[in-house]
Formats: sequence, structure tokens, C-alpha cells
Amino acid sequence: MTQTRTGQSFTGTDYQRLARELVDPDVWDFIEGGAEAERTVAANLAAFDRVRLRPRVLAGVSEVDTSVELFGTRYATPLGVAPTAYHRLVDAEGEVATARGAGAAGALFVVGMFASRTLEEIAEASSSELWIQLYWLRRRDVMAALLRRAERCGYGAVMLTVDVPRMGRRWRDMRNGFAIGGDVAAVNIDAGVMASAHERAAGGSALVRHTAQQFDAGVTWDDLAWLRAQTRLPLVLKGILTAEDARLAVRHGADAIVVSNHGGRQLDGAVASLDVLAEVADAAGGRPVLFDGGVRRGVDALAALALGARMVLLGRPPLWGLAAGGADGVAGLLRTTTEELAHAMALAGRPTLGDLDRSVVRMSTIAGGA
Repeated sequence: MTQTRTGQSFTGTDYQRLARELVDPDVWDFIEGGAEAERTVAANLAAFDRVRLRPRVLAGVSEVDTSVELFGTRYATPLGVAPTAYHRLVDAEGEVATARGAGAAGALFVVGMFASRTLEEIAEASSSELWIQLYWLRRRDVMAALLRRAERCGYGAVMLTVDVPRMGRRWRDMRNGFAIGGDVAAVNIDAGVMASAHERAAGGSALVRHTAQQFDAGVTWDDLAWLRAQTRLPLVLKGILTAEDARLAVRHGADAIVVSNHGGRQLDGAVASLDVLAEVADAAGGRPVLFDGGVRRGVDALAALALGARMVLLGRPPLWGLAAGGADGVAGLLRTTTEELAHAMALAGRPTLGDLDRSVVRMSTIAGGA
């Protein structure tokens, strides 16, 4: 557990509880909600309930090393901040505070395309590596301009989210008539492109309407050649859930893959990310595999790392930390989870990340089973 600025010790669950008390209910539903019946949200969490660990003993664990290298950068932790939008919905400083917190923890921060602070402000605040995340817009000129700005600011890679040809049916947002309000906006995108994200209508989500208007649902694997031609940055594809797509990603020039079902926010009933991690890792042709989906504590991260992930990205939890304590909360959440991971590595008899392999994990057929 880590000390927050209030002087109390907090676990991830504590940050979640505090954030819920502080965040507006419709924003909370936007953060926590998933698609339709939210079965995949539940499946991501339940998958970790089926993990059983096989600890080794007398392994010499007086020192535990959680550091990891990716694309030539070494991080203090294999836990990174996944791309999420509009951090100013939960904290006045938004992504600037997230960047400071991630930097304090020595963690990667993947900045969302719909960030509510400028790429330049975020870069100035960061002391750790930043990547830029993109969706595929109809306006390719907007994508290209963002890439040029990210390169000038020193961002280290581009992460293309590939699982949103249209937005999932998120009933919480639709029932709330959710729209991005107040002075919060995706400030790195032309206001005209983002206008419909701010237009509230009863019984519908402004973000669904915005996605339908602005995202290009006709994109295919062949279009990746255009994106590769726009940037020298490594290309990471986020949203891969099958070996078939992993092989296609490698064939079309992906430098890394993120196993992800978008936190259960897209296709409801999609497989839990953890259940396909080994399959995708086997098909990735040696490319680094990252992971997100349901990680809530360090022992969850250990399981994902053992099953083939090089790095584990956290989506909702850093937003809990941000809402509860700004930059200190983000740093505290990441440090707490890294401390939990190091503790689990020691007890499992694996003092380095290189010692983690599939022999660590046994998957039960039922939650709580042996």
C-alpha cells in the first residue's frame, strides 16, 4: 500500500471507492460502464478469479526487479496508463496531472487522442515516456497532424485502437444522455470535428453520434500502409483478440500488439482479454505483446505477465487515482499496484519479470475452483 497526500494508506479498491464519491454520477457511468449487459466487463474480472498460481520456493528473492524495457526505454514498472479520454472530467489538471503521476512512478502513459490537455502541455509535465493513441478518423489530415505534433514533442510510439468501427452500445451513457460538457474538450482536435460530442440529447449518447459521424468504419488492413508512411514512430495495434488478427498485424507491419477488448466497452460477449492472451502471444511472431482488461491488483498483473504480456496497461484505475488525488493519486495507484506485483513475484519465487512464464499460472475452469 502507498501513502497518499492525505497520509492514509490506500489500495486500488480504496481509490475506486473515493473516486465514486467525488465524481459526478453520469461521468462515473461513462468511466465504469460497458457495452449492453456488461458481460465482457464482468468476464475480464472473472478471468482473474480463475487464476491459480504455482509458487516456487528457495528461489533467492531478497531483491525483486519489476523494471522492463520496451522500444529502447526502460520503465521502473511494467504497469502503464492505458489511453482514456477527457481526464479533465475528473480532475481540473486532467492529463497533465496524469503525466506527472505516471512519471513519478516510472510508468508509461499512453495519451488518448481525445485528451483534454494539449500534447505539448502533457509532454512538458511528463518525466517518463509518452505514446500517442489514435482512432481512425474520416479526416486523415487530422490524424497526420496529430502524429507530426507528437513527434515534435518526443512521444515514443503511436497506438492505433482498431476495435471501434462503431461505438459499443453503452446503455448507461444512452440513458444518461451523456455528452462532454462544461469547458472540457478534446483540445488537440479541430473543434468542428468534435462538435457533436458536446450535443446532449435525451435517450442517446453524444459520443455514439460523434463516432458514427467521424470514425471511418471502412478501414482495412491495407490502410495501415498509409499510417506507416506518416510517421517514423513504432506502430502498436490495440484491440487484438485472436491469433488470426495477430498474424495479420505482424504481416502488415505492427511493431507491437495490445490484447484488449476495450475494457468490455465494445462487443458485449467478447472473450475476456486474459483468456486469449497466450493465443495472441504465440501468434505475435516475437513482437512485444501488451495487455489490458480487468487488472485491479498486482497479482493480476503477475498472471498477465506470465501468460505473455511484456507490459500491462491500466485503464479505469488511474482515473480513480486521478479523481481521488490528482497526480499524487495516479502515482499512488501505480506504486501500490507495482508494490503488490513485487510482493507476489517474491512469494511466487520469481524475482525478475524474465522469470515469469506460463508455468506460474494454472487456470481453473470455475471461479474459486482448485
